[in-house]
Amino acid sequence: MTARQLLDLLVDPGSFTSWDEPITTEPADPGYRDALARARARTGLDEAVITGRALLDGRPLALIACEFGFLGGSIGVATAERITRAVERATAERLPLLALPVSGGTRMQEGSAAFLCMVRVTAAVHAHRAAGLPYLSYLRNPTMGGVFASWGTLGHLVLAEPGARLGFLGPRVYEELRGEPLPPAVQRAETLAANGRLDAIVPPDRLRPFLSRALTVLTARPPEADSPPPAVLDVAPTAEDAWESVLRSRRPDRLSAIELLSHTAELLLPLDGDSALVRALALIDGRPVMVVAQQRSGPDRPELPFTAADLRAVRQQAELAEELDMPLLTVVDTVGAELSVEAELDGVALEIAHCLTTLVGLRTPVLAVLLGQGSGGGALALLPADRVIAAQHAWLAPLPPEGASAIVHRDGEHAAQLARAQGITATALAATGLVDQVVPETDDPADLRADLAAAITRALAELARLPAADRLADRRTRNRRLGGPPTAG
Repeated sequence: MTARQLLDLLVDPGSFTSWDEPITTEPADPGYRDALARARARTGLDEAVITGRALLDGRPLALIACEFGFLGGSIGVATAERITRAVERATAERLPLLALPVSGGTRMQEGSAAFLCMVRVTAAVHAHRAAGLPYLSYLRNPTMGGVFASWGTLGHLVLAEPGARLGFLGPRVYEELRGEPLPPAVQRAETLAANGRLDAIVPPDRLRPFLSRALTVLTARPPEADSPPPAVLDVAPTAEDAWESVLRSRRPDRLSAIELLSHTAELLLPLDGDSALVRALALIDGRPVMVVAQQRSGPDRPELPFTAADLRAVRQQAELAEELDMPLLTVVDTVGAELSVEAELDGVALEIAHCLTTLVGLRTPVLAVLLGQGSGGGALALLPADRVIAAQHAWLAPLPPEGASAIVHRDGEHAAQLARAQGITATALAATGLVDQVVPETDDPADLRADLAAAITRALAELARLPAADRLADRRTRNRRLGGPPTAG
């Protein structure tokens, strides 16, 4: 698919306006001049990129689309200048920006001068993001080298075409340098997505509706802060038995994070990921929200521990929420962080620490929901927040009760006793300063779903009404008091 064909597929008919100025410089090398002339005749373009402004479902945005038919979509100095000017203009006009790269990388005929333009384009993209403006990229087949290692992968959302070859080192170069072929799966979009390097794999014919939903969230204007928050039924729950709460939190039919989010948000756009983490963009009562939620296990899949990669993804989403001035919603329901040799080598404990400090220091509002199981550091990492809502039978503990029993009693038979002694229940956590609201539970999961949704909506509205300085001061006071006063003796 050519750049123009892709633009025709994505934007509203007749809405594209080019920003491209004619290329006036010519290289001194005659062979390179001839190659450029052939590329221009073949593609009808004067360079390997098209830039401009268009509408997508009536919403304005800026676009940068590479053309692989023009010298493999390679980026020379003139190409980089065109891209840079488009990014700068999008920033000046406060437009969301969509990049559609397909490229072999730096144009070898121009050597180091073209190579250094990676910095030029990256600086413009950084300024665009620093202005709080959305930047999305859709990596096409192939996207390689300097494009992949700079502006192509710096989007707030990084999407990819199915089966696309994506990577830094070209396979021919790898084989020449290493004397063996590069395994073909290494640089496939699906492999990168499985390792948390992409946000979604989207076929071209489904890209327009995906982008439309994403831009609906990313460009939404929150409701006026002086509008009253929605009403919510606030009923004090009865005291719960800790072991009963543990057992109820593990039931296969218990409300899951994705069920709660789907009911709470009027628009929910989950991103790719086959792990213990759900990442999503959401509109909740008209308010754009960044979401990270732990997936609980179910009858059709084994329990999924929270990995170092999941924790890195939480930090990344939190930082994006701050950059885009969106509140962050976290949902906690986990069997705990991964416990393995691989997890130790991958730095799971360090990632818990980094996650804690990221959420503690985040300037955007943070709302946490303790939905079910809250086992260990994997749960705690998502709980630093301005407000915490808990389901009545949710719980938080340093280890599952069976693990605590193994430490204290050298067996698992005292799990219920340890659960009752450790203050792990939602009401006990309210007494220690973590939980601000406990939502009562009935035997019908639909009741909990509706009541939690109402509580989330109200809490987001209340946090939006607070001046940032007051909210951050309250957070510092809250964190200082967590755990309650020291125990005498």
